[in-house]
Amino acid sequence: MKIAAFDVREDERADFANAAERTGVEVELHAEALTAANAELARGAAGVSVLGHSQLGAELLETLKSMGVAVAATRTIGVNHIDLDAAKRLGVAVLNADYAPNGVAEYTVMFMLLVLRNYKPALWRGQVYDFSLEGLQGREMRNLTVGVMGTGRIGRTVIRILTGFGCKILAYDPYPNPEAAKVAEYVDIDTLYAKSDLITLHMPLIEHGPNANKHIINRDSIARMKDGVVLINCARGELMDLEALIDNIEAKKIGGLGLDTVETEEELIHRDRRTDILTNRGIAYLRQFPNVVMTQHMAFYTDAAVRSMVDHSVEGIKAVAETGEYRTRLV
Repeated sequence: MKIAAFDVREDERADFANAAERTGVEVELHAEALTAANAELARGAAGVSVLGHSQLGAELLETLKSMGVAVAATRTIGVNHIDLDAAKRLGVAVLNADYAPNGVAEYTVMFMLLVLRNYKPALWRGQVYDFSLEGLQGREMRNLTVGVMGTGRIGRTVIRILTGFGCKILAYDPYPNPEAAKVAEYVDIDTLYAKSDLITLHMPLIEHGPNANKHIINRDSIARMKDGVVLINCARGELMDLEALIDNIEAKKIGGLGLDTVETEEELIHRDRRTDILTNRGIAYLRQFPNVVMTQHMAFYTDAAVRSMVDHSVEGIKAVAETGEYRTRLV
């Protein structure tokens, strides 16, 4: 059985080799994204493995199907880059990845502390031998109310870590979790906005339907928050309106941001753009504020998570090709 993997980073190659040996399949590795122009590389493969740079729309899925490719596995949790309706119509199985929530949850709490303790301007000063304290006074977590939006596996792990700080924890989710309810107080979204000193997002991006949440953080919702609120996003960039963030950082309504993902980041993340002229004014402008900490969509990026993402991709394609079933199958 052959699998064609695209968007392959150097750090994934050893994990792919190990997964291929363990499962007895052949995996062809391609660094480039899967597109209509290079789809021929997937011919004869039982399935393709991709990351988010590969946009699997209806036309590309149809091309893959005509080549005998029956499975599309993404090495990500999110599947916004795959047309699930088209996949279902065409009979192409879609799998996503799975990995322990600890890496993203720990990164989230790190962001909270970096912003609350003004680490970014402190780092800047230290690099030029300025060891003054003025303007760097921080806040202690135990004195704050933290609002957690989304209590899936990552949100619940964040809540569990936060219990060690002694802060008050509020939670919002359309589907409350009994375990989370033991240590966090579930409230409606307006109450969470009004009472939280810090808000962290752990929702999947849902663009349509009754639970649609694109731009759930917008001008109106920010206006309902406390002055000086700190916002953390290690989930999906589109959950936050970029222009609303910029305006409210400028107005000092938002006291700090910790962002591992931002909308409009697609042409930037995981790429070296040091010598390019960037056209993304919003991100370029937002990142320069001293109370904004931004990283390159890397909250997931641990050795354990990368290994799990690769393993699930290879194992999943083989399992679906042989039995039609795998636990992360979505379509």
